[in-house]
Amino acid sequence: MSAVELRGFGWRHAGRKAWAVRGVDLRVERGERVLLLGPSGAGKSTLLAALAGLLADDSGEREGVAEIDGLDTRKARERVGIVFQDPATQLVMSRVGDDVAFGLENRGVPREEIWPRVAEALEAVGLAHPLDRDTHALSGGEQQRLALAGALALRPDLLLLDEPTANLDPAGAALVRGSLRRALSRDTTVIMVEHRLDEVVPFVDRVVVLAPGGGVRADGSPDQVFGTLGKALADDGIWVPGQPLPPPRRAAAPPGEVLVTADRVALAPRLAPTDLSVRTGEALAVLGPNGAGKSTLALLLGGLLKPTAGRVVASSVLAGADAARPPHRWRAADLTARIGSVFQDPEHQFVASTVRGELEVGGRSPRVVDELLARLHLDHLARANPYTLSGGEARRLSVATALAAAPRLLLLDEPTFGQDRRTWIELVALLSDLRDEGHGVLAVTHDPAFVDALADRRLAL
Repeated sequence: MSAVELRGFGWRHAGRKAWAVRGVDLRVERGERVLLLGPSGAGKSTLLAALAGLLADDSGEREGVAEIDGLDTRKARERVGIVFQDPATQLVMSRVGDDVAFGLENRGVPREEIWPRVAEALEAVGLAHPLDRDTHALSGGEQQRLALAGALALRPDLLLLDEPTANLDPAGAALVRGSLRRALSRDTTVIMVEHRLDEVVPFVDRVVVLAPGGGVRADGSPDQVFGTLGKALADDGIWVPGQPLPPPRRAAAPPGEVLVTADRVALAPRLAPTDLSVRTGEALAVLGPNGAGKSTLALLLGGLLKPTAGRVVASSVLAGADAARPPHRWRAADLTARIGSVFQDPEHQFVASTVRGELEVGGRSPRVVDELLARLHLDHLARANPYTLSGGEARRLSVATALAAAPRLLLLDEPTFGQDRRTWIELVALLSDLRDEGHGVLAVTHDPAFVDALADRRLAL
């Protein structure tokens, strides 16, 4: 049986003039392992959603054919497992064990088989929490592993993976790749979107590259595609193994005055007591395994959470007249003007109905807005609703909204998530410029190339 067939397939989201994906002709045989590539916004996530049968007719316009074993994908959902780019969108139960069991129960798996399969899937992804652990207490990377466990437990014929290791620490990413190799039978068809190509290429036997204007640009074995088109694909923003990145951007001068200090700051049970400081003219990378409290630390420094122990102290350079008060007690307008925060989930910080409107919040000048739209390749989406953007586009917008205010301190949680090569390079340049102008930058990240390119100092939790 053939697993997947697309003939002239296209999809346009409701309210958008441009097609998210169009003119795709593709056949994937049963058991093939396919890596789906393309620049940010080329429609990779939309194509996976279509194959999962998740694009409702009333949410956009469809053309062409999308089938699994001769069935319309909307009628073949029970054969498919999918892990979304944002794992929180597919966690439906409040406890870890129940979340993995949910899909099995809905598909009528006999009760005596459910919990052994739950345990097997959780072990495969290395998630050792008790079954009654609150899913909302998990870190973003742990949620990603839980979502993958839920998909693996279904033992699907077709597994769709949208950057399954993007928010994982290196050990967790290796664990997931290993679990995929062990847990999937050779009959399971896999189509995956991923940016960590050096690690994932040995897992796949075929590479398909989507063209941003529509259709398939390249299709063949990894050696064929990267060997023939590697340089051209890299120039167009696609991550290609072995293609060098620009040299690191080192600080133009030594770091200056302290902006903010964490003094044994903690938030039980999410973050153990931690000390750090961030200075002007410095880029600090915060590293560590999933669940170590990196995102919590960024929220505490940004005044968005109140610590349960210790304190966050902002210097007069950052706080002005509010230096005697911790950031979580500042007025909202003062906080956002002084500290820019980029959350792990971009959608949590959108407040306007258009991309341009998002950057104009707070009265930003049209010149600044236009420059950011151009540099982060969002100008063609200026009138789009932020909630219709791809994952990579939404991440760039969340970074742009923080940059628009030019805050003295910038806190970023996984800023390079979902970025193609071209926008990754531009983002490093923007943050380097901001640092060299005297701003402080702290980035929570699992991206070693980003750390090598930008960080002046590293803190491992």
